[in-house]
Parts: sequence; structure tokens; C-alpha cells
Amino acid sequence: MIIPDYGSVLTASKPFKKLVKRIKKHSGRNNSGRITVRHQGGGNLRLYRMIDFKQTKLNIPAKIETIEYDPYRSGFIALALYHDGERRYILASKNMKVGDEIIISEKASLKEGNRLAIKNVPVGYSVYNIELDKGGGKIARAAGSYAQILAHDNGWTQLKLSSGEIRKILWDNFVSLGQTSNPDHGLTNIGKAGGSRMRGIRPTVRGTAMNPCDHPYGGGEGRQPRGTRRPKTKWGKITGGRKTRKKKKWSNKLIIKRR
Repeated sequence: MIIPDYGSVLTASKPFKKLVKRIKKHSGRNNSGRITVRHQGGGNLRLYRMIDFKQTKLNIPAKIETIEYDPYRSGFIALALYHDGERRYILASKNMKVGDEIIISEKASLKEGNRLAIKNVPVGYSVYNIELDKGGGKIARAAGSYAQILAHDNGWTQLKLSSGEIRKILWDNFVSLGQTSNPDHGLTNIGKAGGSRMRGIRPTVRGTAMNPCDHPYGGGEGRQPRGTRRPKTKWGKITGGRKTRKKKKWSNKLIIKRR
């Protein structure tokens, strides 16, 4: 088993009570009780931390009180105390520590953790929790993720995402400086089957181990090859390389280079 070093980073074991709520589990069932997403169910109980992705408290300095674990996301979160007395959870940056001062302003200083309009960030800087519109951060929120600013041009900013994709976003959108916390998350090794069960993931049966009536790969004497020219799902839908993005999606014009 390999897990990140939580002890040297996290500073609180219990969340701030006013910013948590319970989310009911549905184990992959829809409103009719039918399984629509397989391999879900069980898992440890967990509380949802209400994260402020929009970060709309402009020009009010905030102090970082704690760095905490969030069971609903791969990166760590930070509890920020604003000077007007309000507390909010935000996504923590890689080097954020207790006692750091941050601010959300259109022309904030170029300090890690600050949030500002992307047009005021120089080329080459790394940013995370990136807005696509004024509805709050949508891109680069997972552990260790970030995007690099390549250019500013005529109301648009070109970004290189972690996937290698290069796309444009409006330069009035807000971004946070730095990289999302917990970059070692990708090195995690659960180590045992019980680790998946604790995360709410149920066992997955291989298609080749099923009967022909249950899967296109099923049947045969002993271990058999796939038997179909192209890889398919349990329901016969082609997978493994099939393009699923809509050809007429409105944001296609904003993508300069695909991943």
C-alpha cells in the first residue's frame, strides 16, 4: 500500500461544522431503483465539504486557518478566514501553509494562492481552478493539476492543459495562481481489495469470464480470445478508440490543439 504523507501536510482532523453536509448515497440507482451505473455501493460514510469554487469575495484579504483532507476530491482543501469574519473552504495550492495571506482581486499580486483575472497573469505562469465562464472554477481542480499560460491575444488567453490540449478562454475569467495540492496522489497504491470497497467501488467481473448471453466476449472452452473485431461494451457498443465528442459542439472553435 502506498498513500500520500498526510501527517506532514494536514493540520486538522475534523471539518468546520457549518460548511459540511451529508449527501445521500444512491449506489448507482436511478429514481426507479434500477442500476444505471455499475460497480457502485457500500463504502465508508463521509461528509461533503462545501467548497467555494467561485471565490466571489473580492478585495477582502483572507488568512489560511487549516489544511484539510476532503474525501470527495483528490486534492487537499484549506479553510480561509476573511477579514470580515466569514470562513470558506477553498482548494489548497501545492505550497499553501497555515498562516498564509491570500486575496481575490482582479489585479492581485503574483503570489501563490491569490486569485485574479487571467489577463493580468504573465505568460509562463501555472494556474488552477480556472473559470470557463463566471460560474466558478471548472478546469484544473484535481490533485497536482495545473495549466500553463501560453499567450494573451485580443480578449482571449491561450492555455496548455495537463492533458496537452491547448485551448482559448476569455481573459476576464478568474484563475488561482499555482498548482493544485497533493501532487503525489498519482503514486497511490490501494494495496488491497478492501481499499476499493471502502471507497464505494464494488467488484468488476471481466467480460471473458461471462456467458455468451451476458457479454460479447463471453463463452468458449477455457480462456478464449475476444472473438469480435472491435472492442465492445457489455451492451455491444463500440469502445476503445471511438470518438465520442460531438462534432458540432460549440467549444470546438476554442480548441487550438487536441490532446
